[in-house]
Amino acid sequence: MLKVTGLSKVFGGLKAVDNASLAVREGSIVALIGPNGAGKTTLFSCIAGFQKINAGKVEFRGEDITGQPVHAIARRGMVRTFQVTQPFARLTVHENIAVGAYQQFPRREEAWEHARRIGKQLGMEALLDQSAAGLTVAGRKRLELARTLATGPKLLLLDEVMAGLNPSEILEIVEMVRAIRASGVTVLLIEHVMQAVMSLSEYIYVLSYGQVIAEGQPREVVSDKAVIEAYLGRGAAEQIAQENAHA
Repeated sequence: MLKVTGLSKVFGGLKAVDNASLAVREGSIVALIGPNGAGKTTLFSCIAGFQKINAGKVEFRGEDITGQPVHAIARRGMVRTFQVTQPFARLTVHENIAVGAYQQFPRREEAWEHARRIGKQLGMEALLDQSAAGLTVAGRKRLELARTLATGPKLLLLDEVMAGLNPSEILEIVEMVRAIRASGVTVLLIEHVMQAVMSLSEYIYVLSYGQVIAEGQPREVVSDKAVIEAYLGRGAAEQIAQENAHA
């Protein structure tokens, strides 16, 4: 469904993304992980059209979408969430979700009803008439997901939707993501909560200093020496191996 080839993004003299390639199969949940500052969100922004790329190619559903504007990519069915949630604070939860719904339902009545269905699907039915400004962190995360889902995506890019949540809230979001995939939406997610990554993803890409340093099945990737070094520092893989050997 999504194929990214040799993507690079440079800011001044900094190569934030360096010749990164990845692929997402339709119907799958794929994770993009890596240390803070690895370039994950920049890569997301480039894929979704928020940043112009310096080199590389982005293909979505067999078509080259490299350089297309955000709204054109969104209409094709690829949308993303953001790490920092910014709901329209003066609008209700229902109105916020409806903003996303207008992309596929231009008539107000249809958009309004679709927004209600999405709100109910994500467990926000009791909050629809409340002001978005009064939501908790978990509520804002859920609203961000609902507003994006209301656009009718085929591929959803989730940027740390579980950040700042407690364990029970994380479990709720995990189940929501599973339900979203079951409804026919493919998911590519950035996440630091490894419990969720291991539980949800079928395939993982690891980014470090803008480069993909590993990819594969979840259990293969988390035991990869390069991945351990990227997260824990030089020599960490050998140290862990020695500790396991003496355990």
